[in-house]
Amino acid sequence: MEQPIVTGIASFGMSGQVFHGPFLKVNPRFQVRKILERSKTISKSLFPQVEVVRTFEDILRDSDIELVIVNTPDRFHYEMARQALDAGKHVLVEKPFTFTVREADDLISMAEKKGKLLTVYQNRRWDGDFLTVQKILQSGVLGNLVEFESHFDRFRPFITPSTWKEEEGEYAGVLYNLGSHMVDQALALFGMPEAVTAHVRIIRSGGKVIDYYDIRLHYLGFAALLKCSYLVKEEGPRYILHGTNGSFLKWGIDPQEEILKTGVLPGGNAWGREDESKWGILNVLNQNNGQVQKIPTEKGDYQIFYDNLAEAIRFGQPLAVNPREARDTIKILELAIESNREKRTITCT
Repeated sequence: MEQPIVTGIASFGMSGQVFHGPFLKVNPRFQVRKILERSKTISKSLFPQVEVVRTFEDILRDSDIELVIVNTPDRFHYEMARQALDAGKHVLVEKPFTFTVREADDLISMAEKKGKLLTVYQNRRWDGDFLTVQKILQSGVLGNLVEFESHFDRFRPFITPSTWKEEEGEYAGVLYNLGSHMVDQALALFGMPEAVTAHVRIIRSGGKVIDYYDIRLHYLGFAALLKCSYLVKEEGPRYILHGTNGSFLKWGIDPQEEILKTGVLPGGNAWGREDESKWGILNVLNQNNGQVQKIPTEKGDYQIFYDNLAEAIRFGQPLAVNPREARDTIKILELAIESNREKRTITCT
């Protein structure tokens, strides 16, 4: 019988409560042994039997723990992941993987040296809307792709007090937070681009962190545009795809995060399904008698990530999110910063 993977979680803030805890709770292939909470015991509501510890070392010293989830504030990812690998643990790092390619390369090298698995929680590869876009592209129905546009917009004209996400810093803000998801999706679809052009700004009054970016990834024959702004009141399409045969547009965002925030645990046939009112539209030549066609959204499911991780740890299956892919995402973000700073297009090398 397959033994559950004994797991330690390095924090239990929003990430632990919404994106990791619920999926570990319902997945029998994992057994959460210890959770780090500096002063609270919030995790007891989801994991009554868990041992709440006050230091990261309490997790690393436990010889029974095989997997450590580093889901702390971004600035701690590199050092804590390094410590966990050095302690002989498999490591799952919340995005962003690291702040620099140098840090990413160091973690990859250490994981290989220790013979441990290292992966990054790029869960939005399993968003229903992204899976739908992927299916549309693979079908070839659009002909040759001319332009791909992806948005992750919000309306937050205020500055949220007392949160590390609003604290001034070189890597703070939406570029590494949401940009990690959007770049990862683009690379999953198209691979590394030939060049990067980026505009990065602070647009909110009193803001201290990046809250706007416009990244253009240049590919042979087409471009992928990745956009995010915290000052978008009227929602536009999340995805816009134009090809030589027509276009596909998709509004709305995968429902899993909002459902998880209400405390509902994942599972059941309805999980990850989107209401028909949010389905995208396809308009292409010589199909559907010239009528715009509604395209059902694929079923999203972040649990696939954890099932793959269990298969990789127990049976040596390839990781769905290879750390070298996560390293490429950080490379693109570095190039975006360079492009914005130098006001020019940067060639990928």
